[in-house]
Amino acid sequence: MLAKYFKFQERGTSFSTELIAGITTFVTMVYIVIVSPALMGKAGMDFDGVFIATIAVSVLGTLFMGIFANYPIAIAPGMALISYFVFGVVLTENIPWQQALGCVFLASAAFMLFSFTKFRNDLINAIPQSLKHAITAGIGMFIAFIGLQNAKLIVDSPATLVTLGSLREPVAALTVLGIIVTLALMVYQVRGAIFLGMIIVFTASYALGLVTIPAQFFSFPHGLGKTALQLDIKGVFEHGLYATTFTFFLITLFDTTGTMIGVADKAGLIKDGKFINAKMALFADAIGSTASGLLGCSPTSAYIESGAGVAAGGRTGFTAVVVAVLFGITLFFAPVAKMIAAVPAVTAPALIITGFLMMEGLRDIDWLSIDEGFTAFMIVFMMPLTYSIAVAIGIGFILYPLLKAVNGKGKEVHPIMYVLQVVFILQFIFVGL
Repeated sequence: MLAKYFKFQERGTSFSTELIAGITTFVTMVYIVIVSPALMGKAGMDFDGVFIATIAVSVLGTLFMGIFANYPIAIAPGMALISYFVFGVVLTENIPWQQALGCVFLASAAFMLFSFTKFRNDLINAIPQSLKHAITAGIGMFIAFIGLQNAKLIVDSPATLVTLGSLREPVAALTVLGIIVTLALMVYQVRGAIFLGMIIVFTASYALGLVTIPAQFFSFPHGLGKTALQLDIKGVFEHGLYATTFTFFLITLFDTTGTMIGVADKAGLIKDGKFINAKMALFADAIGSTASGLLGCSPTSAYIESGAGVAAGGRTGFTAVVVAVLFGITLFFAPVAKMIAAVPAVTAPALIITGFLMMEGLRDIDWLSIDEGFTAFMIVFMMPLTYSIAVAIGIGFILYPLLKAVNGKGKEVHPIMYVLQVVFILQFIFVGL
């Protein structure tokens, strides 16, 4: 029955292969159940509540992806979106996390609606590839910068704003250890390198006496009430958080669409250049993201780590179902997750290396073209320096049509880009970002 529903024979796979692929994908991305509540806690949110919400939305989105879209793609809160939520919105713009959740819900609801409209493709096609690559790379720089700060490898300086930290700080030294170990594991193509690196750093931290052992390692999940249904939608409109909401929407759109197409292509599921059943696949992520706003975590995204499962032979949605089941089991490991997350050196290497992995697209930007290259440069450069993804995107969307027009290439710019240019100019002038 499973074989027939998920089309095992048609896609050249089997139950055992799909099972192994699901386990492989889970191991490569399980670090998110530690990183997500650890970072969201910096925004003032309850660890246990975010931990449960993270798992719940991951299970929901991934199950929907597997059962209804039949793709071996896992869904979970995205690192880029977590970083933007915590550092770009709550801490930098001083927006209460309840209002940030309101932005998440509205952006996700819009994403859900656009998943079934032609405008989805129009918007994706309107934004130039160079800007998409620059935004992804800029977010990578932002995430890595946050990781370096959390690790105390980059610290405040009255003279230069930031400077190099000291390896005499245990967290800094352990982070360097974590980076080296994780990269070594990645060089040897070890599955779950990031998660294994976290465990090794945690072990070293325990040996140095930096870890507080909880009274119990397993417990029935509790605490969701501290984050669930706490979103403040009214506050979004009262404080004009439209740019923030739009930024959540854009990041979700780019992250999810790009990853899904990449993983599906790797699995040989792109037919005649078409992403079959794209609506249901995008809808799966939209459901997860909408639930994120309701339950209390950042929006979800398709995970590039799903490619590890595909490499292990995963070709159907049953791979995703296996991932969802394993995520569900981790619900009972909250004390363990909290213990590991309490050591900044455990999560910092994951942030820094994830940032590095997001830089790949920069090679596809035409740096010899002023209008393409300078716009991309400003997006990548300004994102970590302004500590705001929204500001960097706004600058890029204003500059690109302007430089194209100056260069006599204004007709090459999609009309939607001119609309977005005006929107961001007005936002800068009258509301701010």
